[in-house]
Amino acid sequence: MRKTLRAVSPSLALASILLLVCIASADEGMWRPKQLPELAAALEALGLEVDPESLSDLTSHPMNAVISLGGCTASFVSPQGLVITNHHCAYGSIVYNSTEENNLLKNGFLAADLSEELPAAPGSRVFVTVEVEDVTAKVLAAIPAGASGADRYAAVDAVKKTMVAECEQDVGHRCSVRTYYGGLEYELIKQLEIRDVRLVHAPSESIGKYGGDVDNWMWPRHTGDYSFYRAYVGPDGRPADFAPENVPYEPAHHLTVSPDGIQPGDFIMAAGYPGSTSRYRLASEARNVIDWYYPTRGKAYLQWLDIINEATADDEDAGIKYAGLVASLNNTTKNYSGMLAGFAKSDIVERKTKLEKELQAWIDSDPERKAKYGAALADLHELIAQSQSQQARVLYYDTLGRRSSLLGAARTLYRLSRERLKPDMERESGYQERDLGRIGQSLSSLERTYEASVDAAAWSQFILNYAKLPEDQHVQAFDEWFGIDGTSIAKADLHAKLHEMYSNTTLEDLDTRLALMEATPEAFETSDDPFIQLAVQLYESDMEIENNAKELAGLFDAVRPRLMEAMIAYNESLDKAIYPDANSTLRVTFGSVMGYSPADAVKYTPFTTLAGILQKDTGEEPFNAPQDQLAAIRNREFSSFYDEALDSVAVNFLTTLDSTGGNSGSATMNARGELVGLLFDGNWESIIADWDFIPPITRTIHVDMRYVLWIMEQLYGADDLLEEMGIEAN
Repeated sequence: MRKTLRAVSPSLALASILLLVCIASADEGMWRPKQLPELAAALEALGLEVDPESLSDLTSHPMNAVISLGGCTASFVSPQGLVITNHHCAYGSIVYNSTEENNLLKNGFLAADLSEELPAAPGSRVFVTVEVEDVTAKVLAAIPAGASGADRYAAVDAVKKTMVAECEQDVGHRCSVRTYYGGLEYELIKQLEIRDVRLVHAPSESIGKYGGDVDNWMWPRHTGDYSFYRAYVGPDGRPADFAPENVPYEPAHHLTVSPDGIQPGDFIMAAGYPGSTSRYRLASEARNVIDWYYPTRGKAYLQWLDIINEATADDEDAGIKYAGLVASLNNTTKNYSGMLAGFAKSDIVERKTKLEKELQAWIDSDPERKAKYGAALADLHELIAQSQSQQARVLYYDTLGRRSSLLGAARTLYRLSRERLKPDMERESGYQERDLGRIGQSLSSLERTYEASVDAAAWSQFILNYAKLPEDQHVQAFDEWFGIDGTSIAKADLHAKLHEMYSNTTLEDLDTRLALMEATPEAFETSDDPFIQLAVQLYESDMEIENNAKELAGLFDAVRPRLMEAMIAYNESLDKAIYPDANSTLRVTFGSVMGYSPADAVKYTPFTTLAGILQKDTGEEPFNAPQDQLAAIRNREFSSFYDEALDSVAVNFLTTLDSTGGNSGSATMNARGELVGLLFDGNWESIIADWDFIPPITRTIHVDMRYVLWIMEQLYGADDLLEEMGIEAN
């Protein structure tokens, strides 16, 4: 492989791509809002009634009402900063405010007025986009000619930090530089960062998570996956930390909630912040996730789940603390299982292999293209092989082997102490002044997410798994600390070591953790706390692993854009538009309300109703709807949310939209841009959509706003919230 790789040429006119409206599937694509005007024909054909141009402005209605929670999506639904999202997106805040005496997961929650709204979990944020700037030229110009991977990484990181620092001189805003098409384009995104977020209303888990992990990714579904937050700011209208004198934020735009619902075949669109997809990855990468990544990680996470469940079986408080992690692990492992099931029925590897051959032939057929892109595929394949050679260590050491909550805190604090010796702009990203609040909140959150016995049980197993790695993937400092000899360690010795560590640490105390944010490196290096001692001992190997990762990332960032540039040009030659892979930026996906047929003689209709809750209910988790809900359904107390065609109230519905993780809570809008639902899941057959979109069977699942409003009115008497959203209570 070449030691010096060519930098990406920014000369390709991507604007011409956006003029193409010949989309392979009208429903496929997580489109950047700025692309939508050029897709007007497809949108209007499906039934959109608003001007597509209005959807391209992230600072106007309706896009400005769609906000990020930093991992989930939400929307403003009132002029008083009322925010709606999924129940599972607010899960951490529900857990944070739950105790054995008042378990909000079981009981649900409704604030009677503003004074009763509860602080969300530490670190909770509402991000409102206020400005987007294309900074591609600035980023690429900062990369030195002939840069190594590490130098390239450092140059890009430095220019990003400079732009972010300049952007964040506007106090109260959070800025980030996002990458598109593998590094072919960059955008600087400026967002108002609202730090005072409060829990307003959440249904009980028996509604918000009805069906639990049994129904997760399945259809038919009957889940009331919704919750409400409220965004607060200081009396001066600026973002502020939680304080009693703060006032509700007044957004420039909010969505109109429609109680009228939708019908089969109706136009539908969702706006949200999808996390990541891998639609443009190579065949070798797809083969690896099938053969190694998903099965191996799935097995490790299932083992983790078993440990947590056993360790919390007789401890309700510990169970509450780990409820969020358990939900995440359950979702992830089921996702992996669905991925593998989907891949087993797919010819994705063969199709990607064929596409790569066709792309290479197209490149080789023209001397200019060959000179520009000729080695891109070969270079990328070599980097992929290099990356995959370390994946076992990444899982069993980087991801899990060091995964003790207290070790994580100690490593973060010691790294912070060393970074604080540098000028702010020279610090590692994540340890700058702008990051101190996040670090403090992470340290604080351990109060409601950590239990020593559970942490130790899981970490013990992770260390045993790590010890079995080939010796060339071991970390000497870690081995020396635990006395790992070769690839073995005595369980008794390990348990004795862990008992000593957990018995003699002071990091379980919140005040101690927070005070250490100001400590010097010398204070850590002379500490007698065992977790801090281990963090200090691991520092050099941590840095070596990090620097190697940066070198590899820099090389990938040089090669992937070249290949994506070739792929865009190739698709342009075929009259096909290209949307970038998801990257946690605002995207719009559009399609129709539609069922599907997963197998011969099986046909799923697009709506479920209250009747299905009665049919599923067993009285035991996860099918244990509240008794007052069951009574209301039996008595046909449907209020104004009754749908004559369904002879009931709609609960969940299916659409042909393209979505992935991060889309949870996305505003599901009708042809007029009104809120009619919340996207919360995909069907079993759609899990593979991160890699492969299959129109006949790819569906997303939404909670119908009519069901949300019915629950609020019928079960919680949330008349004030309904009125705030412009809904007239009966």
